[in-house]
Amino acid sequence: MRLTLRIWRQANADAEGAMTTYEIDGITEDMSFLEMLDALNEKLILAGDTPVAFDHDCREGICGACGVVINGDAHGPERTTTCQLHMRHFEDGDTIDVEPWRAGAFPVVKDLVVDRSAFDRIIGSGGYVTAPTGAAPEAHATAVPKPAADSAFEHAECIGCGACVAACPNGAAMLFTSAKVNHLNVLPQGAPERETRVLDMVARMDEEGFGGCTLAGECATACPKGIPLTSITSMNREWLRATRKAGR
Repeated sequence: MRLTLRIWRQANADAEGAMTTYEIDGITEDMSFLEMLDALNEKLILAGDTPVAFDHDCREGICGACGVVINGDAHGPERTTTCQLHMRHFEDGDTIDVEPWRAGAFPVVKDLVVDRSAFDRIIGSGGYVTAPTGAAPEAHATAVPKPAADSAFEHAECIGCGACVAACPNGAAMLFTSAKVNHLNVLPQGAPERETRVLDMVARMDEEGFGGCTLAGECATACPKGIPLTSITSMNREWLRATRKAGR
């Protein structure tokens, strides 16, 4: 498979960036998208050029480290992570545009690498349980209703890749934040900090400069783990409940 790649190149956070065109051949349909970028980088290194910087880690669709915009779509044409996207979804002779996540809260570090530490700060503001519980209790000691357990597992699947932000026309982080709020708030262990958690995490999200949510729905469409759009409405309900309780 022969491809034309137009890739965003930016030397550092302060440099001007631009799309650079590369031709690559010998790509097989069984390669992942990141393996294709690996092949391009091998070619660039052998030619004495600077390889393309991009984020990756586990390459198993678990860590959330990978993430680029491919032909205008976060993670590409399939609902999966970039590392799990295979070249069989492209045709011989295709031209592929590859860009970093585009969001004010995700500044470009270099080439396709962006700084997603804003997500870490949102989690650090309340995405945990601090209530002292002593030694680990017996797994079945605290009864959790099946609907609550299912909801917690569904929201806990969020890997924090940032596709929701990249896909949102407003650059909002509501889907990510709602997933981190809801997966704890529906469980008994998260109940003691239920109100402070949602108030603090939403406030931190706003401080980080993410855009406002207008429920466009692109976030849920792009999410590789299928976090539902209703997660946002659930968090909004939690936020209104906490605001009334706090008398704000």
